[in-house]
Amino acid sequence: MSILRFSDLCAQGKAKGQRVFIRADLNVPQDDSGAITEDTRIRASVPCIQQALDAGAAVMVTSHLGRPTEGEMKPADSLAPVAQRLGELLGREVPLVANWVDGVQVAPGQVVLLENCRVNKGEKKNDEALSRKMAALCDIYVNDAFGTAHRAEATTYGIAQFAPIASAGPLLAAEIDALNQALASPKRPLVAIVGGSKVSTKLTILQSLADKVDQLIVGGGIANTFMLAAGLPIGKSLAEPDLVGDAKAVMEAMKARGAEVPIPTDVVTAKEFNADAQAEVKAAADVAADDMILDIGPQTAAKLADQLRKAGTIVWNGPVGVFEMAPFEGGTKAIAQAIAESPAFSIAGGGDTLAAIAKYGIEKDVGYISTGGGAFLEVLEGKTLPAFEILMKRAAG
Repeated sequence: MSILRFSDLCAQGKAKGQRVFIRADLNVPQDDSGAITEDTRIRASVPCIQQALDAGAAVMVTSHLGRPTEGEMKPADSLAPVAQRLGELLGREVPLVANWVDGVQVAPGQVVLLENCRVNKGEKKNDEALSRKMAALCDIYVNDAFGTAHRAEATTYGIAQFAPIASAGPLLAAEIDALNQALASPKRPLVAIVGGSKVSTKLTILQSLADKVDQLIVGGGIANTFMLAAGLPIGKSLAEPDLVGDAKAVMEAMKARGAEVPIPTDVVTAKEFNADAQAEVKAAADVAADDMILDIGPQTAAKLADQLRKAGTIVWNGPVGVFEMAPFEGGTKAIAQAIAESPAFSIAGGGDTLAAIAKYGIEKDVGYISTGGGAFLEVLEGKTLPAFEILMKRAAG
């Protein structure tokens, strides 16, 4: 994927004295008083901003925050808490600028934060007039917000179309590199783990991966539907019987390529869904009519862990059981530890996956952790993200 990288522009001295517009992802969680409760995204945005300042650029940064109504600036939608935290991390004051579309005053070596970009009318619909106005504010546009890369909005697509130079910041470039390494030119065997409650929400991902991977490990409610497709009993477990045909098609597509979807040979069941429920390990063929499958069994977990340790590349999206409850975390924990021990390049994404990675303390052992959420899922579906598309077009001239 050929794109222009902001780091290269800085290294070549092309950012010195230039007006640089950075689209960051500063959409952080806040409590009822507006205080930031978790600042990972702000901290992750600092290297790009610092890079621009070190290069002698006049730096403008913007982001969305929450779900504001276009044209209505409410106090709860303000980036003021973000400006304060960003200032602390950069060790300098970061002025917050409202009503910035028609012009911004910022000198080389200075940085300003432009108020919530989704308050601007036309942002979400990628309005051309708005995009052209924003493009006129800068000499270099930098997209460093992978989490919004699947949306064609004015600050993620339109401005890139019309700015004199459009480039990818270090976060976006790292996502592109990791996804290319995992999906475009993977070291084999390529193993994908797709967990979650419903096949319907991940069907296109499963279909897309079925053409690429050597093993497709399914977990959670998705695995229950695949067990039905394999002719196994699942009791009263969460499943989608109407998608059994689709599950069979994925299994057949994999089999035709000499690849496989490993079906659990044992499972952990309970009669009810709660952390105090009596957990019972059963052979997959012995699930009773009143059983709920809430995790893969130890035999299945050991077999999958062994396969992960032998993998060349691992893509992980979703836990394989109800890992939030101690009796049903064994499968996800075994998989997390196997990924940590594997010499494979691993890329992981999705909210539940990140929670599992944090729970088992394997952050440093995963090759790349994607914070993109929806954008990560759309790449797994085989889609070209709008933000990638426009940066590639601009790089091609």
